[in-house]
Amino acid sequence: MKAVVNGTVIAEADKDDLISIEGNWYFPPASVKWSELEESATPYTCPWKGEAQYYSVKTADGVLADRAWSYPTPYPTAFDRVGKDFSGYVAFWKEVDVTE
Repeated sequence: MKAVVNGTVIAEADKDDLISIEGNWYFPPASVKWSELEESATPYTCPWKGEAQYYSVKTADGVLADRAWSYPTPYPTAFDRVGKDFSGYVAFWKEVDVTE
């Protein structure tokens, strides 16, 4: 699967390597082009997953704020709910298209 913004692939991995959580596909950290992301200061804590780290996506036209996020250190109880460790996996939304 691929995460694409304005024709640029910013993450790519086999579907079997991704994790689906609440309708979002989470890409393994090694599959993400980190040069296309920059950390955001936007705070968010999910009641069951833990503290999120948001990222803005760099594009040729500028920066799309907070279009990616991950949970660097999820709550241990979240692993049971998801079925595996998703620490550092990255999800995308809005202008970032995730396709097979």
